[in-house]
Amino acid sequence: MAVSKRTAMKFKSVQNQAELVKSYLLSDPYLSYTSVLSGIFASKMVYDLSHLISTSYFRTYSGLTKIQRIEWNNRGMSTAHAIFISTMSLYFVFWSDLYSDQLLAGPITFRSSQLSSFSLGLSVGYFISDLVMICWLYPALGGMEYVVHHSLSAIAVAYSLFTGEGQLYTFMVLISEVTTPEINMRWFLDTAGLKKSNAYLINGVVIFFAWLVARILLFVYLFNHVYLHYEQVMQMHIVGRLLIFVVPAALAIMNLMWFGKIVKGLMSTLAKNVSRPAMS
Repeated sequence: MAVSKRTAMKFKSVQNQAELVKSYLLSDPYLSYTSVLSGIFASKMVYDLSHLISTSYFRTYSGLTKIQRIEWNNRGMSTAHAIFISTMSLYFVFWSDLYSDQLLAGPITFRSSQLSSFSLGLSVGYFISDLVMICWLYPALGGMEYVVHHSLSAIAVAYSLFTGEGQLYTFMVLISEVTTPEINMRWFLDTAGLKKSNAYLINGVVIFFAWLVARILLFVYLFNHVYLHYEQVMQMHIVGRLLIFVVPAALAIMNLMWFGKIVKGLMSTLAKNVSRPAMS
């Protein structure tokens, strides 16, 4: 009886703590702040975990310079974020009925849920963490284009999180993060001295198609969706409207510029692989 009573008391204590988290930290007034802080904390955890795993299982890691190890861990952090947010974005855009035109719940530009907001908050936390690292070590982790990209992303996602406006279009843009793991893998393979391997070539082909779909064609889909729902978009606050029209357009231009570099790099790699047998 004593054991069962203590067990019941512990269970009740855990239940009370869970209710406290649900009632306060995950309630609407605090959800946004909790999710952003969780994103920052998760980014730090993944960064440290990347260092721990790489030290134990990758011999290449120990031979890197200090700044290379920082970038290695940073890319591990960005890969984890990309997998999470692109998965959630694909779910909300194509599978969830939250933003469906068939759902009679007001304009799609004002729809949100606790899950959608928490997901965006985690993403904001990541962008803040990564932007701080980029600025602190500038330009070791990326040039001005990375600062602009992360700043625009953080501002747009944060606005959508704290106002609840335009979350659908925010998720559409965040689907483009699906290309980040491949970009990071390219860097990992290059750093490990595997630039001439078949894995590097295959990864380059994957980057080409992923970038074409997620950062070129998807943006065409986004602009067409905005056009078809123009009246609902115009009901948003002027700041939200500017973000919907300006940020995706700016990112689309940057995506096209980077896509040109990707095409040139892939063509160069393919040319080298084709000419290699002839030289032997």
